[in-house]
Amino acid sequence: MVMGPHFDAIVVGARCAGAPTAMLLARAGHRVLLVDRATFPSDTISTHVIHAPGVAALRRWGLLDAVISTGCPPLATYRFDFGHFRLEGTPPPVDGLSAGYAPRRYLLDSILVDAAVASGVQLREEFSVHDVLVEDGAVVGVAGSGPDGRRVAERARVVVGADGRNSRVARAVRAGQYLDKPKLQYGYYTYWRDLPVDGFDAYVRPDRGWAAIPTNDGLTLVVVGWPYADVRAYKRDVETNYLATLELAPEFAEQVHAATRVEPFRGGGVSNYLRKPYGPGWALVGDAGYDRDPITAQGISDAFRDAEVCARALDDVLQGRRSFEDAMSDYQMTRDATVLPVYEFTTQLATLAPPPPEVASLLASAAGNPDAMDMFAGVVAATVSPAEFFSPQNVGRLRSAVG
Repeated sequence: MVMGPHFDAIVVGARCAGAPTAMLLARAGHRVLLVDRATFPSDTISTHVIHAPGVAALRRWGLLDAVISTGCPPLATYRFDFGHFRLEGTPPPVDGLSAGYAPRRYLLDSILVDAAVASGVQLREEFSVHDVLVEDGAVVGVAGSGPDGRRVAERARVVVGADGRNSRVARAVRAGQYLDKPKLQYGYYTYWRDLPVDGFDAYVRPDRGWAAIPTNDGLTLVVVGWPYADVRAYKRDVETNYLATLELAPEFAEQVHAATRVEPFRGGGVSNYLRKPYGPGWALVGDAGYDRDPITAQGISDAFRDAEVCARALDDVLQGRRSFEDAMSDYQMTRDATVLPVYEFTTQLATLAPPPPEVASLLASAAGNPDAMDMFAGVVAATVSPAEFFSPQNVGRLRSAVG
């Protein structure tokens, strides 16, 4: 085993949580190693959507123009077709931005990785972490190997797990998990050519749901979800079941029949959880620390938020301004206070069960009310908290507006 140099931080996982975390730490003057099993550019399963809070982060980092230049169109309008009524709105802005974007991940992740390297991060691709090194109860580094198979140990003041829901770092440190919920839906997606969509379009039907999202190269991603209890039936004939689901909205199904599928189906389902995102010598960002069903497509924006908040906390620690416990406990509290309302909202939607009568009535009362529809679009786009939309004051305003 070769003992390498000491780093301030080692970030495991170089996609939309890890690369920004590494970049921000390097920009703050820290020596950072970023490792990933993949090479870049490369694809990964994703809904692609970056809602306005994530777009605002890209602009703060100086990367928004690079994302826009890939040619992915803006998602200015959010539409929700509930069958008996429709909502259409523009999310309230964040830092003057309301539109989202949905770049292909092989493009987005490469932009993020390149920005990290340009900031001084040392990148190692095709690097597999085999062990997390622990001394006196604290994480002090990682051991792994690159494409040549040589085993290397690297040491750092902190190791950041940004390696997704199956995080090796989280497993190694036995990160505590809470508010767990099982897999609720299973989705398959593919890409269609000649299927014009000019915003974020979602369709909600009893026990079924899907969304159509424009992405790069004139393609549209369409993801179709079924309750997880039906996953075996769904998997038996993915294409037939996928297309049959779209027939629940005949006009949209007709558009799909006239389009051309250009890639295979990809799919999956995720468990829902929060993990304690820090401990002696380690931290977690992105899906490694918090994951929820992708039905609200907030994962990338959440990863960007984690990167900023965690990097700021770690900078305070590394610069000696705050203790590790004080800074990182604030990171956890900030994350949880932000995500818990939308976590409950998302996991309720992901059951694909009909909404309770009072919720269905409330949403129906929002139809035709521009302010209310904008506000609901903001719930999905993470610019409005569900707690605000479903507050007694807002419910009263919606009720009074219709009668």
